[in-house]
Amino acid sequence: MLELRPNCECCGRDLPPQSSEALICTFERTFCADCAQTRFTGTCPNCGGELVKRPVRPDSMLAKHPASTERIRKAHPQCAAA
Repeated sequence: MLELRPNCECCGRDLPPQSSEALICTFERTFCADCAQTRFTGTCPNCGGELVKRPVRPDSMLAKHPASTERIRKAHPQCAAA
């Protein structure tokens, strides 16, 4: 089950579970659409894989399976100005 991480790993922007701006790789590294496009050109800086739109979990399932609250930030060279 996806963790639905709460923020962009690069700039720290909040990405709530229902956000249409969240993109992920196959390892669930999470980025906002802006960082994914402008800083990483659609490629995950961690694994080199494609960044795709994160699915939205329905509210009824969020109650049963809540999103992660652990904020993750990584020191990618592309994020230095973030």
